[in-house]
Amino acid sequence: MNLFTDIKGIYIIPNATDLRKGIDGYAAAIQTEHHLNPMDRSLYIFCNKAHNKIKCLYYDGTGWWLLYKRLEVGTFKWKKTEDGTAVQISEQQYRWLLEGLKMDQKTAFREIERKFV
Repeated sequence: MNLFTDIKGIYIIPNATDLRKGIDGYAAAIQTEHHLNPMDRSLYIFCNKAHNKIKCLYYDGTGWWLLYKRLEVGTFKWKKTEDGTAVQISEQQYRWLLEGLKMDQKTAFREIERKFV
């Protein structure tokens, strides 16, 4: 079952986040610190300092989802930015993140544009 059928975008928040916050705290951070709309049907992903826990915030039009994942072994290969602004990632990069891989795989097949059928 796919909970997020209408996702507009997927964003990671690159700086470490205090994961004790709730829905309102994350929504406020998205809006005030990253100047994005937390109700735009995008998935926002936050990570702790140790990179072994993430929380995802999503608004589906009728209510909020707050998902939490804690790794028993290993860490998430978290993307960082110089200025700490939110970074939009693809669905493939999101899958790689959850599988423990780097989000910027060098050996992945690239999509090609078909010129004819």
